[in-house]
Amino acid sequence: AGYSVVGALPSTPLTDVADLWAAPLNKIYIQHPTLTDDELAEVAGRTAGGFVSVTMAGEGIVELLPLGLSKATGLSLAARRLGLKAADTIAFGDMPNDLPMFAWSSYGVAMGNAHTDLKAVADEVTGANDEDGIAVVLERMLG
Repeated sequence: AGYSVVGALPSTPLTDVADLWAAPLNKIYIQHPTLTDDELAEVAGRTAGGFVSVTMAGEGIVELLPLGLSKATGLSLAARRLGLKAADTIAFGDMPNDLPMFAWSSYGVAMGNAHTDLKAVADEVTGANDEDGIAVVLERMLG
């Protein structure tokens, strides 16, 4: 037990690992009882990185995605629908799964509580999630 499938529907607990492949998957979250999130992401990347993208999505959440699928993909699709380009965008994030989005957008803002890898590439670091960090930046830019 301890397995679940996450997709468009709420998580579905699995009692048989073979059921994992019973339906199409768009992402898989993995956890480990002793490895840190960074360690698990590194091991998963070495093990399956040629077949899937591996990234840390949050505390206790390492995700496996189809190669080429990322938040940057979603942001670029949304921008295109709005008639915008990367130069017109700003991205906010807090975890390594936001790295591709920061690379694609013209300006990346890491939350104060962000992972150190994201802070290292951010154009700006704002207040933490619970300190209204996004609102602080938007008020400054739009005010």
